[in-house]
Amino acid sequence: MAKAGRHSATRLCRGFLRMAESTDVTLLLDSFKKFAIHGDTKASGKEMNGKKWAKLCKDCKVIDGKNVTSTDVDIVFTKVKAKTSRVITYEEFQKALEELAPKRFKGQSKEEALKSIHKLIEGKEPTNIGITKVAKTAAVDRLTDTSKYTGSHKERFDESGKGKGKGGREELVENTGYVGAYKEEGTYDEKTKAK
Repeated sequence: MAKAGRHSATRLCRGFLRMAESTDVTLLLDSFKKFAIHGDTKASGKEMNGKKWAKLCKDCKVIDGKNVTSTDVDIVFTKVKAKTSRVITYEEFQKALEELAPKRFKGQSKEEALKSIHKLIEGKEPTNIGITKVAKTAAVDRLTDTSKYTGSHKERFDESGKGKGKGGREELVENTGYVGAYKEEGTYDEKTKAK
């Protein structure tokens, strides 16, 4: 009876370990897809180019500047991808992590290092650090206030500050046959009918 209980407990533990591993793999695949489609509306999420691979390594702190540098990341990318390809698949991505893990986590066994590098990446998303924000300063407000414009620039906007478009930038020519500011413009037809 004790043997049967021990075996079922062992099976139960193995089942939990498989579930934990499959959850980890799902999180890793999810992160791969998020980085693969980041900034590219046409990307399918099945392949990742070198630039996105480098971003993943930087954002997830695989690159630490000591053990793993951006050069190491580029070398590993070139090593795992197909010769004529410019992208890596998820399987090649996993090989790349296997290459980087012992280098990043020195002193750990290969399996422990791989688990550690997976933990760095699992569930992570691309960060948007350094995105340009709209500046709201007095200088910008002063430069964009159309009520303070003078000369020819003043003519480009109406009273409400809305631009007039091309009419405000160019002197539009009317091909009526009359000289500009002619007092009796449009009266030719009336004069010739009267005769």
